[in-house]
Amino acid sequence: MLQVNDLSVAASVLAELFDHAPDMAFFVKDSAGRYLAVNESLIRRHGYRHKSQVLGRCPSDICPGDFGRLPAEQDDRVLRTGNPLIDHLEQQWYLPRKPVWCLTTKLPLRDADGEVIGLVGISRDVRAPVDPRNIPMELAAALERFENNLAEFVTPANLARQAGLTPAKFARLIHRFFDLTPSQFLTQTRLAAAARLLRETDLGVSAIAHESGFYDHSAFSRAFHSAMGVTPSAYREATRKALPSP
Repeated sequence: MLQVNDLSVAASVLAELFDHAPDMAFFVKDSAGRYLAVNESLIRRHGYRHKSQVLGRCPSDICPGDFGRLPAEQDDRVLRTGNPLIDHLEQQWYLPRKPVWCLTTKLPLRDADGEVIGLVGISRDVRAPVDPRNIPMELAAALERFENNLAEFVTPANLARQAGLTPAKFARLIHRFFDLTPSQFLTQTRLAAAARLLRETDLGVSAIAHESGFYDHSAFSRAFHSAMGVTPSAYREATRKALPSP
């Protein structure tokens, strides 16, 4: 729990600090979910030039359609319940319509009486994978098999065994190379594949769920909505409208 006496002062100081973190969006919001402070990275991601263009507005005011709705819904849950959101894996859209994976954390801000008066958060870019040549051969082979056979059931323990590694060492290497936990890596890989199939093919949602390794249509829809902020069908429709034609 974070407690502050002067939210505006704390927000301003922290925003200046995070101006020096280009791979991370930083924000402080009031009890209505409006931006009180943002860093330079956040405004650039959304195509703005000045912080004044964002301050006082909500995520749904600066992000188009359903893609602005997810962060606003997250904010509402944190503000209403006081429960934090920790390292939530999600895909965000940067201008010009570039999908990027992020890990988002949001913490409630409380006054001296314990009342929630706002929230503070970061959304950190998941690092681009390192050069595959730097990944140990056995690990690279196991990951390639997984990515080429997403429809097969696999767990982090399965992959560790295939790579000839203990689960603990496997987890350390996945975090080192991909900045994710093994479970997050599996989820990201499956959802990224599903998103590509939704954008680039006319396969039905159930078929895409199976191709991506989700054996339950409902589980796929829940996981997809949690990461993308929209249902698979809505994502297909929105991205085909938003993305330029080849």
